[in-house]
Amino acid sequence: MILEALIAFSFLSALVVLLAPDAWAGRLAFGLSVVPFAGSLYLWSAFEAGGNALTDGGTIAFKSRYEWLEVGGRSVSWFVGLDGISLPLVVLTTFLVPLAIVSAWTPIDERQSQFYGLMLFMEANLLGVFTALDFFLWFVFWEAVLVPMYFLIGVWGGPRRKYAAIKFFVYTNAASLLMFIGFMSLVLALGDSVSSFGLPEITQAIADGGLGEWFGIAPETVAMGAFLAMFAGFAVKVPIVPVHTWLPDAHVEAPTPVSVLLAGVLLKMGTYALLRYNFTMLPDQASALAVPIGIIAVVSVIYGAMLALAQKDLKRIVAYSSVSSMGYVILGLIVFTEYGVGGATFQMVAHGLVSGLMFMAVGVVYNATHTRMVGDMAGMADRMPVTVGILVAGAFGYMGLPLMAGFAGEFFVFVGSFGAEALPYAPLFTALAMFGIVIVAGYLLSAMQKTLFGPFRLETDYEVGRAPVHDVAPLAVLLAAIIVLGVAPDLFFEMIRDAALPVVEGVSVDG
Repeated sequence: MILEALIAFSFLSALVVLLAPDAWAGRLAFGLSVVPFAGSLYLWSAFEAGGNALTDGGTIAFKSRYEWLEVGGRSVSWFVGLDGISLPLVVLTTFLVPLAIVSAWTPIDERQSQFYGLMLFMEANLLGVFTALDFFLWFVFWEAVLVPMYFLIGVWGGPRRKYAAIKFFVYTNAASLLMFIGFMSLVLALGDSVSSFGLPEITQAIADGGLGEWFGIAPETVAMGAFLAMFAGFAVKVPIVPVHTWLPDAHVEAPTPVSVLLAGVLLKMGTYALLRYNFTMLPDQASALAVPIGIIAVVSVIYGAMLALAQKDLKRIVAYSSVSSMGYVILGLIVFTEYGVGGATFQMVAHGLVSGLMFMAVGVVYNATHTRMVGDMAGMADRMPVTVGILVAGAFGYMGLPLMAGFAGEFFVFVGSFGAEALPYAPLFTALAMFGIVIVAGYLLSAMQKTLFGPFRLETDYEVGRAPVHDVAPLAVLLAAIIVLGVAPDLFFEMIRDAALPVVEGVSVDG
């Protein structure tokens, strides 16, 4: 019942904060958000499951299941549980939310109870996404995440916040509809071979050959059509090229704490769903499309990095960096190797930490200077040495500096992808993806040189000094977590690899 307790506590916390006075909503929200983090640490320490929650033979940790209702002759259940893929993302979510709340204490000065209440409401639904093992339950949480994010951008965002919020909502909602159609076509084609919407049952029924004709369409065609529909829907959430255009607008207009959660956790919803639905349920279809998906992955890495190279807004630079980083995750998934799929999952966690740090550090600089434009400032290191030092360390983490989490994630992906049999021309794809690191180093080093070093210059009237302790503390905590996970990746990677192996074993290399 601990998963239900965590989710329920987060929902209740959101309600309490919404009703609290603005004067102490931020502190109250932080205090309440620490409880789910403590709960996730307990889950981590007590975790003993093996294998993948969706595959035959996999065990589900902290499992609970209760019949809810019946839809179309199939039962819908409250069905939650964890395996080595979902647990790290639960820990990541509960770790980032308290830090994002603290980072909001300086910039958020109006409607504070509503802001922090929506942040906690979003956390509750994110926990639901990563723990739900019934499709309808999962879909409820998946869609509910859109609501607080829409209001957080649309109410507390920048000058073009309404445009960014509507664009975010339209893109992701349309993508959800496409994904829903794809998945339901699978379920209907399974016929009487499944009697519930439980993801493990559906996965096993597909693996056992339960797909039949649907409106005269051959099972193989149904499976491929469902794969393409779900891939397109989840690709928008990731996002990957060419359906990435909503992300820079959302990041630029969103308040810094919202950008931290958007990059750190919400993007991982897309990659997590791709791994669960596309690559675990339909591995042979994924293998058949290995080359096109590999091309999409490499294009996302290179094109995202090139777009970042052309930006002048620090937030937009980091936003396009996320598009590039998610390309590595897609590459790791499509190679279907132990280190490829495991490294892709580890990279989700590593990118969540590093991107969260980068957005948070840019936000601290913006709080002091009221500008994010590269050409408007220089020499910030003299005025904000601690903040700048952590920002530089985070940038090197983005570049893949050894002994930092970003290096471990990318290294696992490259090791897994270089000799992969499931992806033709795997060494070429890997080499092209590795070249993206060079571009990342180019734009990050250029931006840092122009804004952080040299004689101090600021084209505004604001006085710049050291950032408040409550602004710097979350940065230091994030940096410490990045280093710890880089030095000791087995804190997560062993459980991740154990859950990734059944996915790898389920694919036919011959397609």
